[in-house]
Amino acid sequence: MKNSIRKILIANRGEIALRIIRTLKEMKIISVAVYSEADRTSPHVLAADEAYLLGPAPSRQSYLVMDKIISVALSCGADAIHPGYGFLSENSVFAELCVKNNLIFIGPSAQAISAMGSKLAAKEAVSKYNIPMVPGSDGAISTIEEARKVTQSTGFPVLIKASAGGGGKGMRIVWKEDELEEQLKRASSEAASSFGDGSVFIEKYITSPRHIEIQVMGDHHGNVIYLFERECSIQRRYQKVIEEAPSCIITPEIRKKMGEAAVLSAKSCGYTNAGTVEFIMDEQHNFYFLEMNTRLQVEHPVTECITGLDLVREQIRIAEGHPLSVKQEDLTIHGHAIELRVCAEDPANNFLPSTGVLNRYKRPAGPGIRVDDGIEEGSEVSIYYDAMIAKLIVHASDRTQAIERMLRAISEYEITGVATTLPFGEYVLKHEAFVSGNFDTHFIQKHYQQEHLKKTVPSEIVELAAALSGHLYHKKEQAAEPIQETGEELSAWRNRRWE
Repeated sequence: MKNSIRKILIANRGEIALRIIRTLKEMKIISVAVYSEADRTSPHVLAADEAYLLGPAPSRQSYLVMDKIISVALSCGADAIHPGYGFLSENSVFAELCVKNNLIFIGPSAQAISAMGSKLAAKEAVSKYNIPMVPGSDGAISTIEEARKVTQSTGFPVLIKASAGGGGKGMRIVWKEDELEEQLKRASSEAASSFGDGSVFIEKYITSPRHIEIQVMGDHHGNVIYLFERECSIQRRYQKVIEEAPSCIITPEIRKKMGEAAVLSAKSCGYTNAGTVEFIMDEQHNFYFLEMNTRLQVEHPVTECITGLDLVREQIRIAEGHPLSVKQEDLTIHGHAIELRVCAEDPANNFLPSTGVLNRYKRPAGPGIRVDDGIEEGSEVSIYYDAMIAKLIVHASDRTQAIERMLRAISEYEITGVATTLPFGEYVLKHEAFVSGNFDTHFIQKHYQQEHLKKTVPSEIVELAAALSGHLYHKKEQAAEPIQETGEELSAWRNRRWE
């Protein structure tokens, strides 16, 4: 049965909220924004047709308060809720709460989220389809004896992983036997602290891995398709920084096998809507199931670029009960796309978070360039939310041109007030390992040296220096004797604090 969605509440903030709003405008669907006190004047709030305050800046008091979000949705007459990514997007309780309140959750079912929310449960669900798995434990490891038994068959090194989490938390590499017990305790303790679940499992550690993921879409009519792959191997602290589509190492034969494996993974839990099946690939290009993300991905724009599809539009159509707008045989890859996550972090100082006011914010432009952001010049980058402030996406006819276009876009992107990952992106895209395609998830450990980043002078300093130089020149021309530095002319320069 089809449901006509008239109004959607977006249970998120920043760039993803604004990105969803743009599609809603095209579809003539009323958009409802929610916001914290810190986001009162954010672009997503101003762009929405309606906007409602949730609470104070901390997300646990605003964007994570399920009952408040449901209450706002009901009071404003929304038909559906789009969770974006992060926050409540993979929370099965929230998805179920939406359904109980007759609100359409634009995502998979609560059951599918639960099934894929645990890495162990996900592995069990897909195992019946003979999808390749990294050798390791079949279930959670609770004792050192069980751990030693697994390592006898896998050998070292091994990777201890939290079942419930991600982002590198609850994850430990163990290189030899005498480290096993201590690392097992540490991983379990960190998993319990971070996710409320101390369950961990063990896998053989692949020493030179590539991180490849497959975008899938499923409707309520039994159709599931794959929208090709994304290469996500440029990471810091197990978090992606640069993504591209397609991967430069995937052959058509491997692409088909991975895509079909991803479709089977989705079907194993009756998956509907947008999702991503993640694989790890070894040096021999053997791939293994890693996990499934039950939401729209941060890096979905590169898939949109190479397929020509609006994935948010597809999500909404699926939620309304429509079949997928395309069939597998209709899909082809058009060109090459690269995305750089522009994060407020200092790549010259171990990627430490950087906060402050954006004194200058000028986006790049031109053919094949897209910027997904939720900020403007004068916006404050606070401590309360994720460090990613924008996504810079380029699309070109091939990978070489895409790299050239990204470098040009980075050179045009002007941000002052906070440190960003733009210089790191330039470093990577110029590096021989990336250009040749001969890289893995250890790119930073193998190739990155932060002292090599160029220290660029902010444009505002250059402009002020030029103005000051001109001022002093004219003073000198007018005066009979050299200017004496009394402090009057140079006080602003000397006293100014540069961001």
